[in-house]
Amino acid sequence: MREIEQRGLYHDELETEVRYVHRPGRTLTEADNVLFTTLTMNTQSLHLDAAWAATQPFGQRLVNSMLTLSTLVGASVAQLTQGTIVANLGFAEVAFPHPMFHGDTLYSSTVVLEKRPSASRPGQGVVTFEHRGHNQGGVLVARAVRSALVWTRAAHEASATTAGGEPGAGARDAVGQEGAPS
Repeated sequence: MREIEQRGLYHDELETEVRYVHRPGRTLTEADNVLFTTLTMNTQSLHLDAAWAATQPFGQRLVNSMLTLSTLVGASVAQLTQGTIVANLGFAEVAFPHPMFHGDTLYSSTVVLEKRPSASRPGQGVVTFEHRGHNQGGVLVARAVRSALVWTRAAHEASATTAGGEPGAGARDAVGQEGAPS
């Protein structure tokens, strides 16, 4: 029987000027917000204190923006980087033009702004993603530009073979190497 393993896209498969739409959306609940906020030790009353937040400009608690960001990027993983990423390099821009409230649903999409081979890591490339999140009403609630180091298919397959045949074993080894990719 043929097997198909879910994975992200390799550097050589990612295309610029294509919108990758991630589904399903994710409804962010009060429980999600309180758990994330307390796990990350963020004591901001806008996320935890309903009575106080009711006196503020939005009149209610807001979903923690870091939860929104994490969900926005996380929604892209299965389609774009599952098993094909070497490392997250950083965020150049993050914006939250409209708040998320308990019960709002986040719908995410990603555009590859640019990609190039890594100058210092053969078989890997730097990809710049623009992630956008809209609520159920189509209002933009989050935008993030992020860079990641991504395997090429040939290099990843070769690293898996030299690492004893376990897929992705070479990717785990490469993350620990010193020096940022250029």
